[in-house]
Amino acid sequence: MKLLEYEAKEYFRKYGIPTPEGVMVSDSNTAFEAAKRLGKPVVIKAQLPVGGRGKAGGIKFADTPIEAREVADELLGMEIKGLVVKKLYIEEKIEIKDEIYLGITIDRNNNRYVVLASKEGGVEIEEVASKTPEKIIRHQIDPIMGLRNFHANHIAKELGYHGKMMRSFASFIIRLYSLARDMDAELTEINPLVETEEGFLAADARLNIDNNALFRHKELEDKLLDSYQGELTTREIEARRRELTYVELDGNIGIIGNGAGLTMATLDTVMLKGGKAANFLDLGGGATPEKIEKAAKFVLNDERTEALLVNVLGGITRCDHIAEGLVNARNEVKVEKPIVVRMMGTNEEEGREILKNAGIDMLDTMEMAAEKAVKLVEGN
Repeated sequence: MKLLEYEAKEYFRKYGIPTPEGVMVSDSNTAFEAAKRLGKPVVIKAQLPVGGRGKAGGIKFADTPIEAREVADELLGMEIKGLVVKKLYIEEKIEIKDEIYLGITIDRNNNRYVVLASKEGGVEIEEVASKTPEKIIRHQIDPIMGLRNFHANHIAKELGYHGKMMRSFASFIIRLYSLARDMDAELTEINPLVETEEGFLAADARLNIDNNALFRHKELEDKLLDSYQGELTTREIEARRRELTYVELDGNIGIIGNGAGLTMATLDTVMLKGGKAANFLDLGGGATPEKIEKAAKFVLNDERTEALLVNVLGGITRCDHIAEGLVNARNEVKVEKPIVVRMMGTNEEEGREILKNAGIDMLDTMEMAAEKAVKLVEGN
């Protein structure tokens, strides 16, 4: 989950990381009022969950409130990397002495956080890593010991800071690590971290949170739409809200399976039989009738789905639960679409009987079920 800059800066301030004063706006008149209230030249930034906004023209400056309104009119509705700008962050313009990069991300090879720091701030760190990797300081954080003050001081010294400036920069590192750890961040970075006459400021802010940890951060649920903008479709976002593992494809046969391997095999089989899948929906293990009903209704309510193919190997997932959930879903959905089922395993006979009484086809093999679903779609 990628927070927008203004959202990330709210968390930065909670952890004592100073940022320039700013206001989020969504129309040009509010931009005028924000610039007037700040009472100084401002920088106006498009709020999108992507990098490279500056190079794409999404960051501009304004000396007066009137100019801020004109710039806001120009930026709002602008398209950057396929995303439409709907929000702007109006922030005080600051006098910069130097720009530094500071970030904390996960080193998956070593299973730990790593601090990245460079005097080459203000440019994409990937570019620095590719062309001049020696300019990036890396410090692996031991998961048991954590990040201590002497570690942070050492990083600051390697960047060339001493005395008060060293302690100030080290403080940024410690606070950024605390934020990353507490928020289950996959990446948090400041680019640039700027040096001013008064000290250091986070001129930019990035905070990407592990989706698997969102249950620990319920306050972020209403930010999902902005976070997934440009990455997921509207239905994929809605599926996440319903706690369904769902990927939208471009066919017309809805697919539900249990386990990623089986579901992917089902997609391949449908394609071999001449059809195209409308989605990939994985129930996982031990699905309850309620979850199965929710999943089936979600797929059947998709306008693109002309038939539903369910392929389940029952272990901890019970076949009678699958059948019960499918029958309930079909009875709830207002449109009539054919459902083809192949399932085997725990309580298979009970499940078969439930489906038979409801008039739902159940076939013996995945190949037979896929072929039947394709024929139903071809015959409309």
